[in-house]
Amino acid sequence: MANDTSPRPLEALGGGDLTLTTSPHSHSGVGTARLMWIVNLSLLPCLASGLLFFGPGVLLPIGGAIAGAVGSEWAIARLTRRPATVRDGSACLTGLLLGLILPPGFPPLAALLGGVVAIGLGKAVFGGLGNNIFNPALVGRAFLQACFPAMMTDWSKALGAVDAVSAATPLGWLKFSPPEVPAAQVTTAISKLFFGNIGGCIGETSALAILIGAAILLGTRVANWHIIASMLAGGFLFGGLFHLLGVAHAPSPLFHLLAGGYLFGAVFMATDYVTSPSTWRGQWIFGLGIALLTILIRLFGGLPEGVMYSILLMNAAVPLINRGTRPRVYGAKA
Repeated sequence: MANDTSPRPLEALGGGDLTLTTSPHSHSGVGTARLMWIVNLSLLPCLASGLLFFGPGVLLPIGGAIAGAVGSEWAIARLTRRPATVRDGSACLTGLLLGLILPPGFPPLAALLGGVVAIGLGKAVFGGLGNNIFNPALVGRAFLQACFPAMMTDWSKALGAVDAVSAATPLGWLKFSPPEVPAAQVTTAISKLFFGNIGGCIGETSALAILIGAAILLGTRVANWHIIASMLAGGFLFGGLFHLLGVAHAPSPLFHLLAGGYLFGAVFMATDYVTSPSTWRGQWIFGLGIALLTILIRLFGGLPEGVMYSILLMNAAVPLINRGTRPRVYGAKA
């Protein structure tokens, strides 16, 4: 009997309650809902800075974007007879992100339409949460940029703002200044870029507020530091290179990092789990690619800003990056 190897019922082995499953066998207990609501919480400093510098009127476009995202998420779930994921905070996060990257006086109905497109075209058509290729909030903003270009470049302050904020953004002022004017004479002071009393999108102007949000994400280990670090390093590297080469209107690398949506994109957009690479090497390639594309668009393109298009382009390259950087199976030949 000692050498008997014939198959026996599971109960005979004393394993009647044994569960056979595939990996992973260890779970952290942190679900999607908790992660999404932590990111929502980390955006509150940016929302607060928008209220401070642009007034309570910014709640209208933000509310419209959230309503469009959450409403379309619920409606699509009902139409497709899939479980609604409204409570997990992902749709609210998409709407909040979209609202914070809109101009302060953007019409709320147009923002609502952007929220619908962000969920419908940015997520639902790919199969829902976890299957989308592109960042949904940026899909919504790209749609609004194409449909309402004038309103998307109207930087006049919202009604009720405490302090007057210049209607011209730092990047726009730099980009469209006469070429004979040195960049040093048209760049905004670093102190204003850091605190946020400048023209721009609702949640992108204050580097201080964004850094507070980054501290929340990194402290709770929700965001991946590789992507943030690679974008910051890439901004310094490529921005500093063109600055040293003396390219016309090429500002300092610190200006690139603090102006426009660069820091906001590095912390909240590029770190999206679904649309970023899964390997650490791929994450560095991803972040450096976004940095290079952004600097090239800003200096040589027709637009003053380039973060949105850079992230979307690198989102499309994520499957290729994952394939090229996946670790070698132990024991297999390279």
